[in-house]
Amino acid sequence: MFAKDTASCILLPMSTMPFSFHGLPRLCCHALSALLLMAGLAHAAPATRPLNVVFILADDLGWTDLGCYGSTFYETPNIDRLAREGAKFTQAYAACPVCSPTRAAILTGKYPQRTGITDYIGAPQPNRWGRNTKLLPAPYTEKLALEEVTIAEAFKAAGYATCYAGKWHLGPEGFWPENQGFDFNFGGIDRGGPYGGNKYFSPYDNPRLTDGPPGEHICERLATETAKFIEANKERPFFAYFASYSVHTPLMTRDELRKKYEAKAKTVNTNSPAWGIEGQRKVRLRQDHAVYAGMVETLDNAVGIILRKLDELKLTDNTIVIFTSDNGGLSTSEGSPTSNLPLRAGKGWLYEGGVREPLIIRWPGVVKPGSVTDVIVTSPDFYPTLLAAAGLPPRPQQHLDGVNFLPALKGEPFKRGPIFWHYPRYGNQGGFPGGAVRDGDWKLIENYENNSLQLYNLRADISETNNLAAAEPARTRALHELLQKWRKDVGSLMPTPNPDYEPEETPRPKR
Repeated sequence: MFAKDTASCILLPMSTMPFSFHGLPRLCCHALSALLLMAGLAHAAPATRPLNVVFILADDLGWTDLGCYGSTFYETPNIDRLAREGAKFTQAYAACPVCSPTRAAILTGKYPQRTGITDYIGAPQPNRWGRNTKLLPAPYTEKLALEEVTIAEAFKAAGYATCYAGKWHLGPEGFWPENQGFDFNFGGIDRGGPYGGNKYFSPYDNPRLTDGPPGEHICERLATETAKFIEANKERPFFAYFASYSVHTPLMTRDELRKKYEAKAKTVNTNSPAWGIEGQRKVRLRQDHAVYAGMVETLDNAVGIILRKLDELKLTDNTIVIFTSDNGGLSTSEGSPTSNLPLRAGKGWLYEGGVREPLIIRWPGVVKPGSVTDVIVTSPDFYPTLLAAAGLPPRPQQHLDGVNFLPALKGEPFKRGPIFWHYPRYGNQGGFPGGAVRDGDWKLIENYENNSLQLYNLRADISETNNLAAAEPARTRALHELLQKWRKDVGSLMPTPNPDYEPEETPRPKR
């Protein structure tokens, strides 16, 4: 067991810390709470054991990429089972339309602007910007600061065993999961995808994951490591975080799955158009990509490995399982493998297709099986909610932007209040630098490039096709002022004019 020295942010073994009845004031309060909790566990009845937590984060999985969210092409029986046994959220949101900022928001309970991570880590900084764009993107921070008390550190301080398996993408070595509160790190490094070795298949060329036999898939392997961690810690509370590399590019799957879905694609209704236009990009409008479907099925298989282990160890009833994604499905670039319809656009855009996420939470005895909720939640909210679910004290100075939605899990009234986005950069997927706010049914989007405003009533217009900004000037002005105030409060950095910009005469759609 470890405790965190808050002055130096170094994890210290408990055996090295000064401890005596006369020296208690010198003992880190986090370590003390951990000792007391573990001492209590030795005498606790099974019914009073602390709640276990399994957090599953998919990469680039769109809102409609699951059977339980309406897909008839992708096959996801294990995740669909979670929905039958838990609650499905229809209005859950990522904190950003790309990965690293959302991942930081989940771990810290803060909007990305407070951590400074406002784009995927590795994106060009303004001084290395080589694109012909009207604006230079705002600078961003390239690592998650060790001073942040992550959700893993909060659970670790309470005596939980902690494990991270999968994509990290939050900084270089020295800022990896083992430096941010996780006892174990399987595969979590600086890369934004499985880019080493044979990519999705062994050998992985990953310094935090030993190679497996030829043909082994990294996501199934990481799920197996998560299951082994759960078994090794079945007698104590655990916090297991499985961040799947799937379904991020490169687009790869096993031959048998590709052939399976190629055959299935021939049965898809082709009366509707396969492609549309979003800005200067083509956007996929139909789910029929065989390789991507195989990737979704492999993700589902990985989830099944973890769920079966919980069942086998009889831990299901004492474990809360959260499944969600880090941003919308990829629909306008890099093969454009999925469609997010009825949502507009996808990854890299501030429209619903870029930020609305699947979210399923199973908690036997608390969450009503098969329930569906339309409460609005966002990435920073997981931190305070999971602490509350586990009966642990909040850390309001850390999870500044998160709101505890435990009442919603219990079926009680809950209204989160407005949520915000600030993406001051040009996404690789064609999106514009901008900001957005959602308050109730209304969503305002501001385009920083041309200072235009878009207003949508999402209850009536989930596809964001009818801009009501001109028809609703008072509402537009009020939401814009709310967005501007929030940007100031969280210290948002803005893009600046690009002195080398040369207007293009004839923009062409890009695939």
